[in-house]
Amino acid sequence: MTAKPAQNSTIKGARYIAETLRAYGVDHVFFMDAVLRRTLAECGTVGIRRILAHSEKGAAYMADGYARASGRATVVMAQSVGAANLAAGLQDARLFGAPLIAMTGRHIAAFQYRNAYQELPHEPMFSAFVKSSYRVDVPDQLPRTMRQAFRDAVSPPVRPVHIDVAGNTGSVTDFAELAVDPAVEPEYARVPAQRTQPDPGQLARAVRALSAAQRPVLIAGAGAVMAQAEKAIRDFAEKTSIPVLASLDAKAVLTDDHPLFGGVVGTYSCNCANRLVAEADLVLFVGCDAGDQVTNNFTLPRPGVATIQIDTDPAELGRNFGGTIGIQSDLDAALGALASMMPAAERKQWCARLRTLVQEWRDEIASRLNSDAVPIRPERICRDLGDWLPADAIVVADTGYASQWTGTMLPLRHSGQRYFRAAGSLGWAFPAALGVKCACPDRPVICFTGDGGMMYHLTELETALRWNLPTITIVNNNSRLGQGLRNLTAAHKGIEGRLEDLCVYLPTNYAAVAESFGALGIRVEKPSDLRPAFERALKANRPAVIDVVSDPMILADLPWTPEP
Repeated sequence: MTAKPAQNSTIKGARYIAETLRAYGVDHVFFMDAVLRRTLAECGTVGIRRILAHSEKGAAYMADGYARASGRATVVMAQSVGAANLAAGLQDARLFGAPLIAMTGRHIAAFQYRNAYQELPHEPMFSAFVKSSYRVDVPDQLPRTMRQAFRDAVSPPVRPVHIDVAGNTGSVTDFAELAVDPAVEPEYARVPAQRTQPDPGQLARAVRALSAAQRPVLIAGAGAVMAQAEKAIRDFAEKTSIPVLASLDAKAVLTDDHPLFGGVVGTYSCNCANRLVAEADLVLFVGCDAGDQVTNNFTLPRPGVATIQIDTDPAELGRNFGGTIGIQSDLDAALGALASMMPAAERKQWCARLRTLVQEWRDEIASRLNSDAVPIRPERICRDLGDWLPADAIVVADTGYASQWTGTMLPLRHSGQRYFRAAGSLGWAFPAALGVKCACPDRPVICFTGDGGMMYHLTELETALRWNLPTITIVNNNSRLGQGLRNLTAAHKGIEGRLEDLCVYLPTNYAAVAESFGALGIRVEKPSDLRPAFERALKANRPAVIDVVSDPMILADLPWTPEP
């Protein structure tokens, strides 16, 4: 169905963009000046909040967080010279699969290839990070380009897209007169745009394979998160008694205490999850790319194990495992169909094996979770955070050890809790958490990062204060890039000089830094002070930074890996 905003014989480009965005349900635009200034002014008149960031990457990460939390196509803007920074900020959205629309200004065609101020070709910068890159050289291209950008962003495979508009700051597009009747397609406002139904023949093949398996497992991935397929996965697993494991992105697919959940699998993993996959005779991937992080560098599952893959993108089916039974489909539709075609099952021995492995893992890490050591162990931070975490909380974790600690040691015990993590860009979490808070203003949003990650976009504390975004940011402060310590120590063996030069920072009090901005800052140096700090930050209802002084020598476990 096509919806139409204001119907005029002509409309200014700026007004057209603002009305079109609002008609698609856009209520936030994230940007770094100077770009489409008239458009942004018009956005304010139609109820769109204009979130000015301190860098293009910060704006991109905010938009990414907003898109993941809302499922809606989300707009981020930057001027010509900021395009390179904005493109780099789209990498995480590309790796996860978030529907961003990046808009940049570019000099008009008459200025191209003439050393125009700040001018470089934008398409090569964006090509690695976006699904499509469109140039709007003449105003009449704008309506169809905007419609196609929304279609591209939310249709499989979900990816960022790029629109390059005329004018260094987009001014040509802003003030152009469009002789159009603006139209939008609201069905392309969010993910999933279309619910593709599964092929009956492939479903039948999958049912036969699942019925023959004695030790099947289901691994959920980022696609399941974006499609909000958690309920469909739970219903399918409970009927078939198939254990569920998760990629790091899908950590919240089931609660940690669900009897069928075995935790996060792969490189940043619980060893019980890897061990279970090593014993499985069939793996069902759901919205999961089956890449090296999920498969522990392709050591899992073992060679010859049967695989089934459900994905909205047909190009992903069987990419990494030959002989895969591939089902291109909306995830809910495929799982619902499989559940209806399969009889209820108990799999008592296999489920008992899952519970044994999970309990062994919990016993192994218990002393670390309960440690009263000072400096504080990161595992203890995660335990206390999980014990305190509100039932509707959203956790946003950085990459590196921030993801590994929270992915393996942070319990999520309520089905309403959500978890988002950086797909690889250190520093992503804090601005992304601000975007998540914009999308979910009534839910507690907790950012978990390290001191290395926090320094990337510390300036966005001012953005949080300016827009009253009361996130809680926990800084695991060990004054170093902790994840690199193991490899750097090995690399430095036998070499004279200071290892510290490669990964150690000067001590910084992030609570004091937060206070200097006007935010709430809390310094925690003893484990017993963690819970009171979390509670105080939540009650403050303003941006808060909890600076936890942690043990710099604690290393996360290496992933359990099967013998070759």
